[in-house]
Amino acid sequence: MQLVANLSLMFTEMPMLERMEAARRAGFERVEIQFPYEHDLDDLVAARDTAGVEIVLINLPAGDLEAGEAGLTALPGRQPEYRAAVELGFAYARDLGARKINSLAGRPPDLEQPDAAAEIARTARENLTFAASRFADLGATILVEPVNPTDVPGFYLTELNAAMKLVTAVDLDNVKLLFDLYHMQQTEPSLTEAVHRCAHMIGHVQFADTPGRHEPGTGVIDFAAAFAALRSAGYDGHVSAEYRATGATAASLGWMTHFKDWTEANSGSGR
Repeated sequence: MQLVANLSLMFTEMPMLERMEAARRAGFERVEIQFPYEHDLDDLVAARDTAGVEIVLINLPAGDLEAGEAGLTALPGRQPEYRAAVELGFAYARDLGARKINSLAGRPPDLEQPDAAAEIARTARENLTFAASRFADLGATILVEPVNPTDVPGFYLTELNAAMKLVTAVDLDNVKLLFDLYHMQQTEPSLTEAVHRCAHMIGHVQFADTPGRHEPGTGVIDFAAAFAALRSAGYDGHVSAEYRATGATAASLGWMTHFKDWTEANSGSGR
């Protein structure tokens, strides 16, 4: 498995354009950025090249974040805005080299109304199909992420089965699940069982401990067991640290000494 640092939550002690170099000094060869759009694309490319890191993932624009929006994928009536988000995301992904694109579902209006459910589901399918077709030109994968309802109340996909159902309904090779250990620990009865249930759909993994969304070792997740489940299920892709450090990011990286044990078969166990 290849380790990634999420620069939207980590190394926040410094401006974004300095975080790539900080991550590289800390031992990360790969990074991801949730929403790079507030930064000039040329500046991001230059920072990437100077640091010598690979940018593996970005999110599509997700609506008005300050107003509490959390994605556009499942919002009926917002399809033109979603398509514009895809085009902007395409330009950034193309130049940054990101080949994984997270398409957040969002908070649909009238989510609890039975007569709205079919339209919401149809909107999500059609939007993901459009994005997958557009990003196929880059050889990129569109990701569908279930998010726990405590952190994001009203989110469309609040547990694994709903996200799996949507990926199955779209039925395209470049639409996969983003499996976040932090969210799945909170919504699934067994984290390791959840890994095996959806292993054939996993396109990317993120992690933080819970409660608190802090670094591994601050909460209840058994990372040795979680990564062992990923290994045994055949996942060997990117795994991204996406947490808010309890102090300075550099001081929160003690868990990295265990990463090889967690992610490589035949290594010893440790937390």
